[in-house]
Amino acid sequence: MNTQSTVGSHRTNAILTGIFYIIATSAAILALPFYEPVLFQADYLTGGAGQAQSVIVGALCELLVVCAAAGTAIMLFPYVRRYNESLGLAYLCFRLAEAMLILVGLVSVLAMVTLSQSYSSAISPDTAAYLVSGSAMKAVHDWTFILGPNFMLGINTFIYSMVFTRTNLIPKKIAAFGVVGAVLIFIAALLEMFGIIQQISIEGALFAFPIFLYEMILAARLIIKGFNSKSILLQQA
Repeated sequence: MNTQSTVGSHRTNAILTGIFYIIATSAAILALPFYEPVLFQADYLTGGAGQAQSVIVGALCELLVVCAAAGTAIMLFPYVRRYNESLGLAYLCFRLAEAMLILVGLVSVLAMVTLSQSYSSAISPDTAAYLVSGSAMKAVHDWTFILGPNFMLGINTFIYSMVFTRTNLIPKKIAAFGVVGAVLIFIAALLEMFGIIQQISIEGALFAFPIFLYEMILAARLIIKGFNSKSILLQQA
């Protein structure tokens, strides 16, 4: 493969990676309002069944998140691996673990819809038992939200951003900002795990904003300019 076709191939990879990041972030934000009937309403046992379509739309949004996250993992893995095989595998594993945890979370939300439908159709439902089951399913979603889009995201973002600072595949300032965002979202996960801050809160949003901004800047950079072609050729030399 000549130099021109190699650069062209990497340019395509960069554009796809940027698109995957935009899809993942946009779909994750869109999913939350659709989940309101089962995650944010006290009467989810009755409200979930009546608004099942809304919740399913939210689940479809999160399925897009899962697919897009897997897409970024597949697209970035060769670049991280080229710098260091072990780091490449670590990045891939933590990114896919993030996607799998999101998948488990959306399954638990769909299960809450089924629970609500069962409760609504029952003649004499045991409300206490249904509430216990619903609380357990909601807890599964909440924990996967902490461990996936926060904890695992922090680790995999830190890995590939650190590699980017060493390889100059993207400007170092952008990559360094990614390292900061990764550390902050990881800290947020720890604080949420110990109950110091809430998942959906102003504090949580402040910790999450840098990594959101980083991914959007990275996506724009990759779509508009791609990877640094000189750095790619040096890695392949």
